[in-house]
Amino acid sequence: MWRSCLRLRSPGRRPLSWLPGEPTAMARRGPASRRPARAYAPPTERKRFYQNVSITQGEGGFEINLDHRKLKTPQAKLFTVPSEALAIAVATEWDSQQDTIKFYTMHLTTLCNTSLDNPTQRTKDQLIRAAVKFLDTDTVCYRVEEPETLVELQKNEWDPIVDWAEQRYGIEIGSSTSIMGPSIPAKTREVLAGHLASYNMWALQGIEFVVAQLKSMVLTLGLLDLRLTVEQAVLLSRLEEEYQIQKWGNVEWAHDYELQELRARTAAGTLFIHLCSESSTVKHKLLRE
Repeated sequence: MWRSCLRLRSPGRRPLSWLPGEPTAMARRGPASRRPARAYAPPTERKRFYQNVSITQGEGGFEINLDHRKLKTPQAKLFTVPSEALAIAVATEWDSQQDTIKFYTMHLTTLCNTSLDNPTQRTKDQLIRAAVKFLDTDTVCYRVEEPETLVELQKNEWDPIVDWAEQRYGIEIGSSTSIMGPSIPAKTREVLAGHLASYNMWALQGIEFVVAQLKSMVLTLGLLDLRLTVEQAVLLSRLEEEYQIQKWGNVEWAHDYELQELRARTAAGTLFIHLCSESSTVKHKLLRE
């Protein structure tokens, strides 16, 4: 039995008429167009083809409706998420699109598609190992030997978060100026793998996504424990680049775009992790523009 629990209205949009057998929301183009199994890269843009967005709850979780059509994944599975809060966040992504759907801005939808379809067919253990492996090339563990001003900046900005992680988890991380990076003890990997095992598969997909954005497992742990804000984590991940910008100047619009895009992706990934780790249900309410 279905119950409608949210409807996002878009007044003033032109009513749409649907043709029988028309493709579902995530348009299916047939077997010939399917991509090889890998992490999803969303299409760039397409014209908005729906008027209203709503969510409904069924036995499998919460679903997204575009008008009267249910959203599907790229593999044509029913788009179902485990929490109402996450469903509202995804529905808001779809409702916020204007005349053109810009898929590259819909990071929550992409993460849900990856979690539902699991295109690379990875297990929970494989996701955990992939995240822990980032320690070998963690941004905050690689230090420069010169210039002295950058050496001091890295020490002042990165050492506190490394020290926090070591104390918080009872591990040893360290840092190195060697191109080979620091030698991470096996015990450290074991402890962090055990910590990540407490997360479900959906949250782990989000964790790997955030780690890849920041190029740092340490900064991601800081985000998960609310030790860092998204803005702080992004700035720390770009410390050397920001240093160079301060020294040589900013490339007009390019650096600003990269910064805002990284913030958006990191924020979406962090929100995804938290929403996938919570089981609470938000109050039903009508959201209007």
